[in-house]
This record gives sequence, structure tokens and C-alpha cells, in this order.
Amino acid sequence: MGLFGNYENAGVGIAKNAPKKKPFFRFWELFGRKFWKLIELNMLFMTICLPLIGALVALYCLLRTNPALAFGIAGLLVLVSAVLLGPYLAGCTKILRNFTLEKPMFLFDTFKKTFRSCFKQSCIMGLLDVLVGISLAAGIYVYPLMINAAKENNASPTMYYVLFVASCSIALAVLMMSFYAYLMIVSTDLSMKNILKNSLALSCIALKQNLITLFIVVAVIGVFAVLTICFPYIMAFVLPFMPLVFVGFVIVFNCYPIIQKYVINPYYAQRGEVNPEMLHAESLGENVFEDQGGKEKPTESPKQKKGKGKVIS
Repeated sequence: MGLFGNYENAGVGIAKNAPKKKPFFRFWELFGRKFWKLIELNMLFMTICLPLIGALVALYCLLRTNPALAFGIAGLLVLVSAVLLGPYLAGCTKILRNFTLEKPMFLFDTFKKTFRSCFKQSCIMGLLDVLVGISLAAGIYVYPLMINAAKENNASPTMYYVLFVASCSIALAVLMMSFYAYLMIVSTDLSMKNILKNSLALSCIALKQNLITLFIVVAVIGVFAVLTICFPYIMAFVLPFMPLVFVGFVIVFNCYPIIQKYVINPYYAQRGEVNPEMLHAESLGENVFEDQGGKEKPTESPKQKKGKGKVIS
């Protein structure tokens, strides 16, 4: 007798055409099954921080004795990290996509192959993200100062408000485009121009889904930011293991079905073919053996007689 029941008896099995679980429950089921793989992936992704750590070490060690050399080394290492950001995201995105599709793979091997094959396009997208991020940070810092200065000089700050809102809107649009861009880079053979075009279109077509995803992403990042401020030493140990990949898993799980619906499936439909990713959901041809999952009757194992047993020497 097991802790939660008798596992010596065979159950009825799982029906082949059993209804799929709701996305919410399926997400947490996949998250539970891939938990340790997600930790491995987060640790792999965090290696991109090594050049940034090297830049801080260079500044700390050389800033007083040789400032020019310190800033030169730090700038070069930061540039290396910026260049590698896109390929790193592409490799992680491919792995998270395979988790969502429940495809078997070798984690590091898949990451390495995707890093190489998608380097050019993902690098362009990564540099675009970095540029937009820097512009947004500068806007958040500069525009409020300009607005306050205009008010002190009795001038109208309306133009600065418009520019500030425009900067935030552009950054938000690029962020939602990134939800789809990396997925299409690792899933299709589209040109960079068409990837950006489709990403912009999908960010508008699936606006409701994108806003839900964005809300979840901001909420998760906000929670971890607050925890990091309140418990910096504990979170210094936690951050390398989970949060970034969890956010990525949410994005991929929510956004890849939209790419399947509007980009991948129509491509195969035009060719008169079936999307290979959907073949597991369909039965093609006749089966030699019929799956009886969910139909067979439960069986009981024969009861064993209690006794001393026989000693074999």
C-alpha cells in the first residue's frame, strides 16, 4: 500500500484523445516537469554577465592608476556583452520553445547550435533592444528635468510631455515586438525585414494577449526587484537560478501559439501541407494497434501469501 493509494493495481490508463488541459494548468505542469532544466538554462544565460563583471573589475582595479585604460577595457567588455545578448536570447528562446512543444533535446547542444545559426539576425535584434533600452533610460532621466526646468521658467512643458510619452510608447512597442522576433528567428527562415514586419503586426493583432503577457512580465520583475531591495543577500543567491528564464517561459508559452496561428500554419496551408509541429495532435493513417487508454478495465495484482519464504543457499 502506497502513501496515497495502492500502486500495485493497474489503472484505466490515459485516453489517447483526452481533452487538453487549460493553458494555465498546462503551463504549471510544464514548469514543474522542466523545473531543473529551467534552472540550468537560467544559469547558462547568466554567463552573459561575465563580461559585465569583468568591466566592473577593470574599473575597480585600474580607475585610479590608469582611467583611460580602465574605461577602454570596460567599454570593450560592455560592447561584447551587448553583441552577445541577442544570440544568447535566441538560444534560450529555442530551448523554451521546445519545452512548450514538449520536444526532446539536449539543452547545451541546442543552445550552441542556435547561437551559431541565428547569430546574425539575433545580434541585430539584440543591439536594437539595447539601443532602445538606453534611449528609454536616458528619456526617463532627461525629460522630467526638462519639464521641471520649463515650469521654473514659466514655459510650456507640453512638448516635453509629448516626447516623453512617445519615447515610452516606442520602447513598449519594441518590447512587444521582441516577444515575437526571437521566436521567429529560431522558428522560421524569414528575412530580418519580414521578421520585424511580422513582429510589429503580431504586436497589434494580438494586443490583448500581449498586454496580459506584459502585465505578467512586469509583475514578476517587480516582485523580484522588491525582494532584491529587501533581501539583497538572499536574492544574490536566488537570481542566478530562476527569474529571467521564468519570464522568458511565460513569453514563449503565451506568444508562440500566436506565431503558429498567423505565420507558420498559413505557410504550410498555402503549400497544401500540415505543420509538422501539429502532427502529434492528429492521427494519420490506420494504426496496427488501437490505443485502448482510458477504455481498459483496472486490474488487480494477485495477492501474495504471507509466510517465512524459502532460503536459497
